Parts: sequence; C-alpha cells; structure tokens
Amino acid sequence: MLRYTSGMGTSVLVSEQEYLTTSYEPDCEYDEGVLMERNVGEQPHSILETAFGSFFFERRKRFRIRALTEQRIRIAPRKYRIPDVCVYLQPVPEDPVLGTPPFIAIEILSPEDTLRAMQEKAAEYRLFGVEHIWVIDPEPRIAYRYQGSALEEVSTGEFVVPETPIRVVLSEMFAELDRAKL
Repeated sequence: MLRYTSGMGTSVLVSEQEYLTTSYEPDCEYDEGVLMERNVGEQPHSILETAFGSFFFERRKRFRIRALTEQRIRIAPRKYRIPDVCVYLQPVPEDPVLGTPPFIAIEILSPEDTLRAMQEKAAEYRLFGVEHIWVIDPEPRIAYRYQGSALEEVSTGEFVVPETPIRVVLSEMFAELDRAKL
C-alpha cells in the first residue's frame, strides 16, 4: 500500500493496482508509491493542449502517428507520468496504460509549474527513451526543447523533427490563444 497526502493533510493508502483502476479528477501521476496531484492549468493551458493535440490528430495519416492527450504512461517500475500531449509513431501498442516511450512528449506549463520541475520531468522522459521533449509556457509564449540534459529555448519559431515531415510553427499555435479571446 502507498500513501497519498492531500492538500488537507489527510492520508490515504493507495496501491499501484488501485491507482491503475481509479479515475481521479483531475488525474494524478504516480511516483515511487506517491500519488502526485498535477497542475491542470487554466484556459491558456487547455487551449494549447487542444491546439497541439488537434494539430497532430489532423495529420495522423500523413505523419503516420497517433496523438494522445493526458495518457498515463509507465516510465519506470511504480512510476507513471501523464504528458499533456504525446505522439507515438505507428504502430502504437494497444495497452490501456502505455509502457513504451512516445516519440514526442509535450508539457504545457500551468501557472503553478516551474521550469525546474519541468526540467526534472524532461530528464525522466529522456531516461525513459523519449526522443523529442517539448515544453510550452503559454503566458510569455515561449517554447523549449530538451536538448542534451537541459531545456533550451526554441529560437527558430518552430519545432522541427529531423528526417520527418513534422514541423510545428509556434506562432500558429500561440495564435490560438488570441482567437480564443474573440
């Protein structure tokens, strides 16, 4: 059994099996036996998650991919993460909880998130085998890619995945924030 401490200071024991068979609102990550609440963000977070998810979903046949939002992924024994958007190359395993690395993992910062925490999560994704890790900060409209062992600001204005047709123009994604205000 594992321990979960809520913001109210109460503790509940939760097993890994219970985690995998329980729906949490919002969903929680699971780290070495601890349920971890996720910062689910506000409208800018949600808009960008939808924009990135839609971008990849609309191009799934051309890119030969599957895009998933908020998909539980087992990144290590007793350790689960939930990227905002993940992209798998076809064929995608059909397991309800995936245990293989996505090709791309996208995290969108919520106001409570820190770049330090995202740096740590990106390092976990890389250790798991994720090739492309992108972090988006909606408020200042800045994007980062995980290169080597650090988050690096994207200065080209786009995410490009070499040797694939995948190219995401950031100004088009960020424009969705302006369209949402209309």
